[in-house]
Amino acid sequence: MTWTTDLFGTDRPIIAMCHLRAMPGDPAYDPTSGVDGVLEHARRDLAALQDGGVDAVMFSNEASLPYLTKVHTITVATMARIIGELRSEIRIPFGVNVLWDPKASIDLAVATGGSFVREIFTGAYASDFGVWDTACGEVVRHQHAIGGGHVRLLFNIVPEAAAYLAPRDVADIARSTVFNARPDALCVSGLTAGVSTSVDALRTVKAAVPSTVVFANTGVRLENVQEQLSVADGAVVGSTFKVDGDTWNPVDPARVAAFMARVREVRGGR
Repeated sequence: MTWTTDLFGTDRPIIAMCHLRAMPGDPAYDPTSGVDGVLEHARRDLAALQDGGVDAVMFSNEASLPYLTKVHTITVATMARIIGELRSEIRIPFGVNVLWDPKASIDLAVATGGSFVREIFTGAYASDFGVWDTACGEVVRHQHAIGGGHVRLLFNIVPEAAAYLAPRDVADIARSTVFNARPDALCVSGLTAGVSTSVDALRTVKAAVPSTVVFANTGVRLENVQEQLSVADGAVVGSTFKVDGDTWNPVDPARVAAFMARVREVRGGR
């Protein structure tokens, strides 16, 4: 039994993304509907995801394009307000992801009671957002300094829209990350949100670190979920649950229900 079974109540859990709309300071922010508009959109998506039977939910500032690696205070403050107002409505375990700032993500999890964080904690990359460096030792020390030792850390080791500055084999990355950083889980991604995770990459990572939880992080759909969960220990799912499968659309309750029905079949009724 892994920690995921304890937290999510099932093996091979599905963590659904609750994508927040653009917030104050983001280029796409809508000042007419304001933060209340962001909140109501999140409330509708949260209800649709929970009613559809997902195992957990993760709040992220998906619409804060282009992303920052050191997020402004207003973003974290707005996310905290939204999660705080929704807190009484959240019926399943939840986590957070402040793109792409691991310290801010941990701060938000501790402040709101989140159980897990997904982030880029390790590595140095050439990315669409510039040269991207990390400081895992500093971030994890910060986690413990603010009383966040209970927050599970999901390490995205194949960052979207980025590549290691020096080419490295994904198996070597997985092994060294587990040895040096002791992550709670590794996440393996496609190029961007909605792009399928390579099953070969999942197999390679799982074979390299068989005792570590490995999640498929992008592009898990109704037609490939059985294959993905035959290798991965769970999946993070976002775009699949949206109207027409479009990342930027609202959650479609029918798509959630159909997907989770298939997942239960794959998990033997669980």
